[in-house]
Amino acid sequence: MIPVQRQYCLSNLRASLLLVALCGFLGTPAAGAQQGARAASDRLVDSLLAQMTLEEKLGQLAQYTGQWVRGRPEITAEHLALVRQGRVGSFLNVYGAAYTREVQRIAVEESRLGIPLLFAHDVIHGFRTVFPVPLAQAASWDAETVRRAARVAAAEAAAHGIHWTFAPMVDIARDPRWGRVVEGAGEDPFLGATMAAALVRGFQGDRPDSLAMLATAKHFVAYGAAQAGRDYNSVDLSERTLREVYLPPFQAAVRAGAWSVMAGFNAIAGIPMHAHRRLLRDVLRREWGFGGILVSDYTAVMELQRHGVAGNEVEAGLLALTAGVDVDMVSGIFQQHLPALVRAGRVSEQLVNDAARRVLRAKAALGLFEDPYRYSDPARERSQTLTEGHLAQARELAREAIVLLKNQDGVLPLRQDLGTIAVIGPLADDARSALGAWAAAGRPEDAVTILEGIRRAASPRTRVLYVKGAEVEGTDTSGFAGAARAARSADAVVLAVGEREDMSGEAASRANLDLPGVQEQLARVVLAQGKPTTVLLANGRPLAIPWVAEHAPAILEVWYLGVQMGLAVADVLFGRYNPGGKLPITFPRGLGQVPIYYAHENTGRPPGEDKWTSKYLDVPVTPLYPFGHGLSYTTFAYQRLRVDRAVIGPRDTLTITVDVTNTGSRAGDEVTQLYVRDEIASVAQPVRVLRGFQRIHLAPRETRSVAFRLAAQDLAFWAPDQGWLVEPGWFTLYVGPSSAEGLETRFRLRAEGSP
Repeated sequence: MIPVQRQYCLSNLRASLLLVALCGFLGTPAAGAQQGARAASDRLVDSLLAQMTLEEKLGQLAQYTGQWVRGRPEITAEHLALVRQGRVGSFLNVYGAAYTREVQRIAVEESRLGIPLLFAHDVIHGFRTVFPVPLAQAASWDAETVRRAARVAAAEAAAHGIHWTFAPMVDIARDPRWGRVVEGAGEDPFLGATMAAALVRGFQGDRPDSLAMLATAKHFVAYGAAQAGRDYNSVDLSERTLREVYLPPFQAAVRAGAWSVMAGFNAIAGIPMHAHRRLLRDVLRREWGFGGILVSDYTAVMELQRHGVAGNEVEAGLLALTAGVDVDMVSGIFQQHLPALVRAGRVSEQLVNDAARRVLRAKAALGLFEDPYRYSDPARERSQTLTEGHLAQARELAREAIVLLKNQDGVLPLRQDLGTIAVIGPLADDARSALGAWAAAGRPEDAVTILEGIRRAASPRTRVLYVKGAEVEGTDTSGFAGAARAARSADAVVLAVGEREDMSGEAASRANLDLPGVQEQLARVVLAQGKPTTVLLANGRPLAIPWVAEHAPAILEVWYLGVQMGLAVADVLFGRYNPGGKLPITFPRGLGQVPIYYAHENTGRPPGEDKWTSKYLDVPVTPLYPFGHGLSYTTFAYQRLRVDRAVIGPRDTLTITVDVTNTGSRAGDEVTQLYVRDEIASVAQPVRVLRGFQRIHLAPRETRSVAFRLAAQDLAFWAPDQGWLVEPGWFTLYVGPSSAEGLETRFRLRAEGSP
């Protein structure tokens, strides 16, 4: 029997003799052979390009989407005809091992050159095994566990025929009205960069020779700064803010080896990103050295017309390609209009060659020229889907992501011997919302709801009552009476409120941040019964809940935690797991504080008692819950903050050490956070910026010395007309459990050559 890779080579003699010669060589290279494999791959790609027509090259730049037919995504007859002509490079929203294998067969056996296809999908936080949403993952402050979750997602997706994911979303978001805050790591570029790199390594693999699937850092760039928090809206910000806040996570993704970057829907200062040559070519490609695929967002090339910078589709395609876009998602403009532009001399064919080369290199890196069917194995699909190991990892990350916001008088954890627990609220038994937005192939029937998790975890002697009480939205209060009765009859109450999963995500911006519908009224009714009550917040963005925060004795932020949500929540409620998550984004007291974030600059009149200072008349200037906040069932003490030297030079690295002690009676996790403030600089600096964190586990009474290393270059800021600048002077260090607490000390950075 001929091995699969040789079958493919022998069936495609039409492509080239060189392709035959290279088959078997482009597989996983042995240690020390990676450079040779890359050279062989480049020779293959160059050989193919030399044989391709202009239409076939542009076909590599065309991506189309599947349509849902008979309960699965399928490709239209029109697009299959293009596949046979070699005029499609990739498909979006098409998966399934058997189906992708058949479509791939058409591409490699019925097209002239037999170039395999890429199948892409939005695998954001899991495939069938749905993990916590990305904002919740960031709340774990555990990059390694996040990396392993992405690895599981890649394994499952690849088993279903997917080569390319449009994740991670690494947009920084400081306005929680924006619905897509749920898809990213929150407000901080340091935390965001850490999570971006971890996710890229998870999706793709840690080494070049273990590529699982292509990761895509999106949406380049500053999409999260949309004006008024409204999705798809324009952005206007300074070069300094762009460099210091919005670009770092993308650069971290590129440094981690991301094969793909997606341009954002937004414009910056009037220039849409899909036409932004300076940022796409000058910064991303030339300055950072990014050599992967730059893919458009859905129909975004066509939308250059609506932005008002292109008069027709021809102009839109011309702008996008020359700006640096390689792959046109869905609109078909590159394929329809660019051949005439190239032949008329308005577009250089070299631009087309360069873009097609990047797509072909990605296919070679995935091993598709060696074996085009390696991602389309039905047996592997069955064995890699929703396994016990995958579910265990999903539960682990879900528990780490839960944030204890408040725990007055030790209401939590719940006792095991409770007679009756009343579970109330519209999100207590909502399996679909447990999955969150962008749940890929996740199914509600796979998810364990909060109610089911509590029922499984409670003692057999405990009676668990359930009353919905109200809908997430609407004005119906008819369920309040039943909720009140259940609360009165219970020894403890669990109230699950928040947002449905479709209230955050793409095209899900909100003008208000309070609990939707009559849920706050429901909370008032339930809390009025005087029973120990825990409020569970299930949501994809920070909510403004000042009344609940003041009156509820215990509050857990549980986000949307995926298929193991109910089990993870129950683990925390009953004390089987001690919560250690921290907020990756600030929670405001009210909408009027937005945007609010910890790393703000001081003003000439910072908040104070005097009337003529920067503050509000009606609410404090401080947040409801600060960035980095999160409690535990135990307590932690910080002592002996020290640095290894008081003065460092511009090439030195400072070591900062602090002793952290678990002063309680339970083992638990603490996220120790390092912040820095540049006291005097030529450009006004934030009051503090995150520069390090570690999640550690401590037994009762255990003390651990936590060390951070801070290089002089970590103190750089973007200066007008100078670029990145490290200025000598005094710096304050803060180490503690959040951005608002901790110990502090100082050190000085000396100038080059000075004492």
